[in-house]
Amino acid sequence: MSTMTDMNDLAQVAGPDAVRASVAAARPVGTTTPPAPRSSHLGDSGRPDSEPEWPEPMLPGSIRVPVIPATTLPGPVGEMARAVADSTQTPEAMATLLSLSILATALQRRVEVAPFDDDYTEPLSLWTLMAMQSGSRKTAVLNALTGPLLRWEKLQRDRLRPEIARINAARAVAKKRIEKLTKDAAGNDDEHQRRRLRDEIARIEDEMPAEIHAPKLFTGDTTAETLQTLLVKQGERMAVLTDEAGIFLVMAGLYSGGQASLDVFLQGHAGSPVRVDRAEREAYLERPAMSFGLALQPGVLADVASGRRFRDSGLLARFLYAIPESNVGKRDVRRRVAIPETVARAYEHRLFELLEGRTLTPDKPTKIAFADAAREAWLDFADEIERGQGDGGKFEAITDWTSKLPGAAARIAGLIELADVGLGAKLVSHRSVERAVELCRLLIPHAHEAFGLLGADSVDGDATAILKWVKANRLTSFKRSECQKSMEGRFRSVDRLIKAAERLAQRDVLREFKLMNRGAPPSVCYRVNPKCFDKGE
Repeated sequence: MSTMTDMNDLAQVAGPDAVRASVAAARPVGTTTPPAPRSSHLGDSGRPDSEPEWPEPMLPGSIRVPVIPATTLPGPVGEMARAVADSTQTPEAMATLLSLSILATALQRRVEVAPFDDDYTEPLSLWTLMAMQSGSRKTAVLNALTGPLLRWEKLQRDRLRPEIARINAARAVAKKRIEKLTKDAAGNDDEHQRRRLRDEIARIEDEMPAEIHAPKLFTGDTTAETLQTLLVKQGERMAVLTDEAGIFLVMAGLYSGGQASLDVFLQGHAGSPVRVDRAEREAYLERPAMSFGLALQPGVLADVASGRRFRDSGLLARFLYAIPESNVGKRDVRRRVAIPETVARAYEHRLFELLEGRTLTPDKPTKIAFADAAREAWLDFADEIERGQGDGGKFEAITDWTSKLPGAAARIAGLIELADVGLGAKLVSHRSVERAVELCRLLIPHAHEAFGLLGADSVDGDATAILKWVKANRLTSFKRSECQKSMEGRFRSVDRLIKAAERLAQRDVLREFKLMNRGAPPSVCYRVNPKCFDKGE
């Protein structure tokens, strides 16, 4: 890469010692290490003295994400999440995010948070998704955390069984009576008698008791149509908590001729009204609430969710992702630690407290404002996220996701406050917002990995291709023009290469610098983090 002219320039600016150091640092094979910018002096290491040491790179496609500790959650809920992770020898991230979805299942449509104590509110619906490979004990974690919800449902069914039986019998008799009167009216030629019979039918229909249903908090496998019915029956709230991929197949159009069926899911996250007017059914939902807690295999997720409509509709942006390091192959098969009974009882008691008074009548949600300090902490986080978005921002590749992150932080803060204080909470505290913001910051690298895994991030694909080219050629540095020429099939546009290089720079894989050329514009070059070569080929 270096020329005699370049060395002359370096000698004029930095002196002959810099030239000798540059030559000594040159690679004998492939591309040589480029000189430093004209304004820098080379040290013995062959890099500018002022250049900081390289941090660990975040390689595209690698799993290098922070741990999400169960201590993010307060009280019995956090203790249970930690105990479940310890008992199953699974990452705490899975139990932590599933616990948040379970809190949302109990509280959605009953409570909303209002950061400014005005008409801007966030519902407490929450979507979480953990990507863990087969055999990582997803089912054991899910069963342990959802057990109290199933027990609460059974208690409610047992309590309501006599009333349900009485009402069902009354409705059955009324329907038979209506059927007979309808037949009599149809066969009667006397208009006065027909009118009397019609009036009697109307009276019976008006007096027929409304159908009641046993409470159902969540489902595992459903269609969009069935989900609409469940929302109508269950007071406009429902959750999907599962470790199976069926719900994504439904979204992708498994039962609708390949046409993605997303509207009811999207509206359930936002709390937007749903109106269905079809030949076979009608439904109206004023403020539906829909939560997800999914633990899926990465390969299944990538296969199903790679379609553009999943990204373009904003569906993928609504999930909070956790892609922890796999525990498979690292567990101690001789270690058996049961969940402490006191922890399990306290967790169940807290969930039952949060479910107290829950009815199937879609009442107006209670609104909880933020304390002043809590609001300021939340706004500081929202401003931090906003500054990183847009073209060239560190969140450019996931702007659709980060745009929803402050809202998610507000929801999580509300869930944490209620889990800590109970339904009597009057304000969302500063501490709850701090916990929520801490969690959301930890989730950002997981989101980067998730969108790369989903194949929804083309820039990550280009960045991976550049890194493979660099490693194949053992390059410590290279010119942008060389990279484009070598990979011209992929980078017909230099703008596309620039975006990929910027992504690698954000992940501490590359550093951009300018190589001065006499009589010509400077060449844009990149240094490569030497630690990339320690990560395997």
